[in-house]
Amino acid sequence: MPSRFLYLVRHGEAGDEGFLTEAGRQQATATGEHLRGVRFRAIRHSPLARAEQTAELIAGFQPGVPMGPSGLLGDYPPPVDGSPGLPEAYASFLEGVTEDERADGTELDSAALARYAIPGDTDSSELIVTHNFLIGWFVRHALDGPAWRWLGLNQCHCGITVLHYRTAAPASLVSYNETGHLPAPLRWTGFPPALIPPLR
Repeated sequence: MPSRFLYLVRHGEAGDEGFLTEAGRQQATATGEHLRGVRFRAIRHSPLARAEQTAELIAGFQPGVPMGPSGLLGDYPPPVDGSPGLPEAYASFLEGVTEDERADGTELDSAALARYAIPGDTDSSELIVTHNFLIGWFVRHALDGPAWRWLGLNQCHCGITVLHYRTAAPASLVSYNETGHLPAPLRWTGFPPALIPPLR
């Protein structure tokens, strides 16, 4: 039964203009170094500059591996159905999402799952550099959670999540938001402060 591993990396820290900061570049470089032993079939990234720059730095450790953008991997809110259980705090957050954003998210996120959250014909690994919400959406899907459960699944900048797909078997969450490869001062950027454990 072939195994397909999907590596999901949130882009590095970015500034107000949407480009990587120096810290973001360091995060991306450390991630590339950490992943250099993985044989990727391809590297795909969001069209946005912060994801493209992150992917380029990681790809520097993956000579010969094809890399390119995908419009399915952008920064948009995934859908939320009418299932019960949506916490009030999340409902309040979603009030700021427009109907157009909801429609785009529903279409693009469903297409992203159809394209990337699938088994392969042979053993392979693929890397996606994208954004916080979409990684949460992939994890929610792999664990068969309710549609709204991508909310609250947060990633640090250049955190690494790995999903495993096989034919005729449920998807597996191999690792989630791994950040041990990052220098300690750069390990928690982009994460909600309330969720960061006390540090010495």
